[in-house]
Amino acid sequence: MKNRTKMAVFASGNGSNFQALYEATQDGRLDADIVLVVADKPSAFVLERAKQAGVPAFSFTPREYASKQAYESMLVEKLEGAGVEWLVLAGFMRLIGPVLLRTYENRIVNIHPSVLPAFPGKDAIGQTLEAGAKEAGVTVHFVDEGMDTGAIIAQRSFAVDGSDRETVERKIHEIEHQLYPESLQQLFSRQQSV
Repeated sequence: MKNRTKMAVFASGNGSNFQALYEATQDGRLDADIVLVVADKPSAFVLERAKQAGVPAFSFTPREYASKQAYESMLVEKLEGAGVEWLVLAGFMRLIGPVLLRTYENRIVNIHPSVLPAFPGKDAIGQTLEAGAKEAGVTVHFVDEGMDTGAIIAQRSFAVDGSDRETVERKIHEIEHQLYPESLQQLFSRQQSV
């Protein structure tokens, strides 16, 4: 039996993408194990989801550290202690800094609710609707030092057609919950075959 990829999921909020990824690891669509959930907000609901799934979770408060370098160094220790091979960002609302980028070079992936390069950063859905864009969608991409500027792995879009925010958000979540596990499975299986 081949080794399953060990990944950590970083999140800041509700954790619906964590839940979708976890379910994909359980039903065989994603040949990986989530060995740690990391949240930058102790109140993030993703921590409850992790607990329900029996996945070890850890939260920290960035402002309690002297610098980004300080908390990222602490995170590297925890990640290495858990044997993490890939970092998977799922609604993590914080830029990744040099310590994590160096340690996990080309092994940090993010999902973003727009068709990048359009509408990077916060509230991409709001930006999409405000701009009157004809389509909305989802991008899975590698993380680099910029904000949503890393190499694109996969994208999927749909016509907005005058939809309200709630409808667009629902469609985006549906796509995210399919596209993220699919994209990660392709990445991990390529890595395992090297």
